[in-house]
Order: sequence, then C-alpha cells, then structure tokens
Amino acid sequence: MVRTVTKSSSTPNYEHSPASPHIHQHHREREQDGGYSPMDHNHIVDGVHYSEFDHEAILGSVKEAEEFDHLEPEEAKRRLSILVKKMDLDKDGGITRNELHAWILRSFSMLSGEESQDRFEDADENQDGVVTWGEYVADTYGIRGSEEEDDEPEFGEDAEDKLISDDRIMFHAADGNNDGLLDKLEFVKFTHPEEHPEMLPVILEQTLAEKDLDQDGSISFQEYIGQREGRQHDKEWLVTEKDKFDQELDKDSDGRLNSAEILSWVVPSNENWEGGLNLEEVNPHLRGGRVENHLGKTSPSSPDRDSNLDLPVLDGRVQHD
Repeated sequence: MVRTVTKSSSTPNYEHSPASPHIHQHHREREQDGGYSPMDHNHIVDGVHYSEFDHEAILGSVKEAEEFDHLEPEEAKRRLSILVKKMDLDKDGGITRNELHAWILRSFSMLSGEESQDRFEDADENQDGVVTWGEYVADTYGIRGSEEEDDEPEFGEDAEDKLISDDRIMFHAADGNNDGLLDKLEFVKFTHPEEHPEMLPVILEQTLAEKDLDQDGSISFQEYIGQREGRQHDKEWLVTEKDKFDQELDKDSDGRLNSAEILSWVVPSNENWEGGLNLEEVNPHLRGGRVENHLGKTSPSSPDRDSNLDLPVLDGRVQHD
C-alpha cells in the first residue's frame, strides 16, 4: 500500500508495512481527558484489583514479575527477602513508609526503562545502537520512506497524521545532541516525556496547540471538554467534569487553566502516589507477621484494602533478617 504524498512530483512514495504489535502504545496510555495515565492506572480498574501491578511495582520489571509467578515458594521467599533488605535504606532492620515509597518510585522508573528498551530494540532495525526517525515511523506506524528530513511527506489532518506530527516534535526535543538520532537514554525521554522535566515544555506546547482554540495561552472549561462533549455524554457527565475542572484543576479559581495548572492536569505526579499496594499478593507463599497499612492511611482508590507484607513484624514495621 503506497501512501499518497502531496509534497512535489520529486517526492518519493512512502509505503505502508506492518507495524510492531505495540503500535501507538504510548499514545494509548492517556486518560479520556487527554492527560497522561499515572503509572498505577491499571492497579484498580472498576473496583477490581489487579495483583500484577503489585508484583511489578515491587520488582520493577514486568519480565521478572512473570518469572516470579512461577518460582518455587522457597525461592520466591529468598528473592523477596533480598528485595526487602534493599528497601531498608537506613539499614535499621525495618522498612518505613518513606522507604517503601522511594522503592516504588524507583520501580516505576525501571518499568518505564524496561518498556522503552523493548521498543528501542524493535525500532533499531539495523541494530546500530541508535534509532532514526525513519526507523521509528516504520516500526510504530508501518510507514517506510526516506531517512532524509527534506524528503519527508507532509501529512494531512487525520488522527494518525496528527500523532506522527506530534511525535516528530517530541523526537527532536528528546534528541539532546541534535544529531538526528536517539540513543537509549534519549529514547526513554521520547517514549516517556511526562517523566522528564526537560520535556514538559513540549507537552505544554502540544496541549495548548490542541486545546487552546482562542490562543490566549490558557484553557477554558469549554476548551477542556472539547469534542468529548458530543460523544453521547449525559448531563451527569458534564456536571462531573465541571466539578473536576473547578475543584481539582483550576487551583486559582479564575475559570481557566494556566500553564502550571495544565501541566498538573496532563502530567501525573508519581511523587504523590500513596499506595493501595498489597505486598502480600506479591508472594502468597510467605508466612509470618503482617504489616497492616504500612503506607499510612488506606488509599481513597481502595478504602477497604490493607497493604500487607507477610514478613516478621516488630513495632509496626516490616522486619527482615
């Protein structure tokens, strides 16, 4: 299938080829309102708790979590005990809420790195240790063509074209040394821009370009809901969204979202993650004492769920040998 190009008669055709199974993966990880999904968005869905998140949040690796599920009980216990010792930053024999919180944030970063590494290996077609724009577009969208920027097609206005255009801007922003290539570290910034402060101005610019219809540098409630209003939403939905806009997003109550408020909405803060994590489910084979709710008060997202670690406990803290 050849994609039609309107640039000039000398412009080469750009052919579609099968894309990787993860096509548009990082674009799908967005909320309905356009914000990036928080790292724990698949933890509790419609009231259903998914224990896979607990495993991954502790181990910092999807692959290791899958392996962990198939370990013999004693081996699982041994490995988890090693992790517990690593969590104990002050080496006092117990794990505080802050130490667990720091470990989870570390795991979130490792999970992003692992996912990015997998995608990097898929995109790096010639295995030279860097990803070109052409390689990325071919792998993600199944479009193959010239590597030369001057020969790139001018995309139209459909949804995929908009994604490619936004990706191009993000690709350039992640290319720290401006060599037109992304190494592994730059590729992480490209695939997870919401986790890197230097990428936030680009996210803000793209959000304003999409939402700020009157181009005043802010987003009104009408601009915030945008085209979602016409997608068979009822009055209750509109009231809920208005309440969210007024009570959660518009922090200065001026009726519009400024730059800081936009980023607070679009980019989730993993630093504010408070848990609902059930460590007992990480290794159901462990037996011993229990720490009830070691993250503090139960998370609003799971008010009836305790966070437990089935290890010996002393004075309300997780203890390890």
